[in-house]
Amino acid sequence: MKQLSNEELENIILDHDGWILGDGKLIKEYNLSSFSEALAFVVKVGIEAEKLDHHPDILLHSWNKVKIALSTHSANGITDLDINLAKQIEIIKK
Repeated sequence: MKQLSNEELENIILDHDGWILGDGKLIKEYNLSSFSEALAFVVKVGIEAEKLDHHPDILLHSWNKVKIALSTHSANGITDLDINLAKQIEIIKK
């Protein structure tokens, strides 16, 4: 899997509301309405990630915040696999 270039990433970020680049990862924080909604969101993301055999860093903090960081460890950066998972996460969140 090929790491995406900085130019490719900048274009992708413009199309993905709320996602930012940081520490070589694609990152987004979600604010949900309750702890149980945040926990359910984490489980749904985990199920989708498992289907793609791609496992993001997920942090459930405070009582309603979920932070997701995507990168492809084998490529040492962000790849199409991360972009595909980010798209699936946005579908889950709707």
